[in-house]
Amino acid sequence: MKRFFAVAAGRVQRVGFRDHVYKETFNKDISGYVKNLDTGEVEIVAEGSEEDLRALIERINIIRYPIAVKSFSIKWQEATGEFTTFEIIRGDLQEELFERVDFAGTIMYQTLENSELSLKKQDQMLDKQDQMLQIGIETKDEVAGLRRDTRKCLDDEFTEIKKELAAIKGALSRAGIQV
Repeated sequence: MKRFFAVAAGRVQRVGFRDHVYKETFNKDISGYVKNLDTGEVEIVAEGSEEDLRALIERINIIRYPIAVKSFSIKWQEATGEFTTFEIIRGDLQEELFERVDFAGTIMYQTLENSELSLKKQDQMLDKQDQMLQIGIETKDEVAGLRRDTRKCLDDEFTEIKKELAAIKGALSRAGIQV
């Protein structure tokens, strides 16, 4: 078992970073805590297997809107076993409430952006469907025209063949050959 003590700096407070860290430890054999510091940084203490802790570091040392971890300092230590779970240590109630409201606003903004992107993609798909329908209509018209042209061509050929057969029958009949 190992332990790391880390400090994350950047855009890490009031953006849901502590919740992100907590989520990344959920249902994993990692214990410890995450808390905001008065410096604007976030402190993380985690204990678990070295493999799990290194994977955790990769998943929380991120730049993904609205979180932007600009620096991430780590000190490795031996585990003490003092933690049984992983938790978020919260500060002043009013400050925490404001952070939650800010984060909720961020989530709503992201949802709106995602909805707009989804609508744009739907519009693009509808445009492509319209194009495909137009191609289908043009293809149907082309096939119908080809059928008309083929029917006329065959009708003309059969008419010509009938005339030639009639001429042949007439020539044979004049020659005294019954057909």
